Amino acid sequence: MIVRRFLLWARTAPAEARATGAATLASAYLRSVLSEEERHEAETALIALVDDPSPLVRRAIAEEMASSTDTPRTLALALIAEQSDVAALMLAHSPVLTEADLVDAAAIGDKLAQRAIAMRRCLPASVGAALAEVGCEDALVTLAGNRTALIADFSLERIVERCGDSGPLREALLERPDLPAGLRQTIAARVSDTLANFVTGCGWLTPERSARLAREATERVAVSLAAGGEASDAPSIVEVLRATGRLTPGLMLRSLLSGEPALAEAAFVSLSELPAERVAALLRDRRGAGLKALCRKAGLPAALEPAFTSAILALNGRGFDAGNARQGIDRGLMRAVLIACEALQGPETNALMALLRRMDAEAAREEARVLADSLADDAALALLIEADPSFLIELEAGDLRDAA
Repeated sequence: MIVRRFLLWARTAPAEARATGAATLASAYLRSVLSEEERHEAETALIALVDDPSPLVRRAIAEEMASSTDTPRTLALALIAEQSDVAALMLAHSPVLTEADLVDAAAIGDKLAQRAIAMRRCLPASVGAALAEVGCEDALVTLAGNRTALIADFSLERIVERCGDSGPLREALLERPDLPAGLRQTIAARVSDTLANFVTGCGWLTPERSARLAREATERVAVSLAAGGEASDAPSIVEVLRATGRLTPGLMLRSLLSGEPALAEAAFVSLSELPAERVAALLRDRRGAGLKALCRKAGLPAALEPAFTSAILALNGRGFDAGNARQGIDRGLMRAVLIACEALQGPETNALMALLRRMDAEAAREEARVLADSLADDAALALLIEADPSFLIELEAGDLRDAA
């Protein structure tokens, strides 16, 4: 009887009063002890109120019902078909909506609806795939930033394919710990290309100069990602580089000269089509037996064989898998390669030496920067001691405590 009187009252009540009444009815449905008949009448009334001419009424019902597992499914479906702010409340929170409901809503919803779906906790992979295919940029940024969402690798690839030029989206994707290494490399390449096009368009650099800087930046990222990731990351990065035409002998040589040969090893496997175990054995043979044959099998130019052979032998002299404490070109390795190649002659050799000298200059700049930072730190410490000699005593006491 109470529900019936409410419906009679709602015919003439003002919109704000109807909204308050609808919220009260929804709360009673969820939290009060009702008879089966009263519960049925309340559900009927709430569904009927979805057709109320005032959006205030629908929003009031959605605010009460959005997070409840007791919300009637018919009511939930009716509310997600309403205006954006009402639908978004249900899409973001309602536990009674199924994966199929969410996929359908993602396909036909506006930006607000898609963003609401993207922010749901523990979003299923199927819904993530739907958003990856049809979601707007804002929804994809929200999805990428949702750490609880399950996003399949193919969906991440589709997101990058559709909106990889979006800065906020790239940033959100790169912060995901589950982003595949190959996609990280793809994003890095797109960032480099974007920056190269920007500086070229501004007239700050020639197209050739900006293209080289972009390529070198992409190569540094690739070497770093392959060295710092899982064992499976280097092969996936190589496949991305190969598919985009960025897997060059220069990049492979950079990997070796950086003391981080994971990328170069994966590249040899991919290009030579030899078993990974066979390539690993050839590269770690301290005698260098089979290195020239491996280079030829991988399709590397003959003029580059001395550089690759000397770099691999130098790596083996210190431990092929020892790694590099600092990022960037190792000048010790570079020195060994320069000595091995400086007596060579020919057009291809000239190009190789130009590449090696650029890498050596890059390493020298990085070495100088590190040394300059160290010298500045020493100067700062000296000034502190000069201003307060007791600081040196405290510093030495701290060192003694650490040693103990």
